Amino acid sequence: MKKTIQLFSLIVLSLLFIYGSPVKKQRVVIDAGHGGVDNGVVVSSIQEKELTLNIAKRIKELNPNDNIEIILLRDDDKFISLGERVKRVNELKPDLLISLHYNAEVKGDENGVEIYVGVDNSKIKMSRTEAEKIFAAYPEKLNKRGVKEANFLILNKSNCPSILIELGFLTNKGDLNYLLSDNGRDEIAKSIIEAINN
Repeated sequence: MKKTIQLFSLIVLSLLFIYGSPVKKQRVVIDAGHGGVDNGVVVSSIQEKELTLNIAKRIKELNPNDNIEIILLRDDDKFISLGERVKRVNELKPDLLISLHYNAEVKGDENGVEIYVGVDNSKIKMSRTEAEKIFAAYPEKLNKRGVKEANFLILNKSNCPSILIELGFLTNKGDLNYLLSDNGRDEIAKSIIEAINN
């Protein structure tokens, strides 16, 4: 009888260890580019800083997974220097950094999404893996221009897998109409969520 009780206790303790251990949350930092005095690209009074913040908030709000913690570097219209952004990212020690931006060019002919990884980031292989996942999940309505390398400070100096998404061209009429629509914004946010959940 005593051995049976001991065996039962051992089984209960084992089950508690296996199923009672808290699941480690994945921490993803979303950097809404620009803010405050830094408007970013401005097209007909449409400001990049407002659009990046809108997408960042949608990613946080639409994320269905309690095991993925979404942290916004800024949640309102405030200026944060690049150095301060890097400092905050490294203090938070996330599993992934996603910096959000929009593209622009003079003629208005260029269109589509580009995703960048830092040439000097210590986690460049992991960064590229995450970039490829988001690139594959990104809405087909936008031209996919590729995953590229760049010498961006926030990518090179952040001590975690880091990517920068140029979400589309504000200077292209087709992109702009999609990027300003609620449906387009939701599709973009959901595609990013889908990628980080896989």
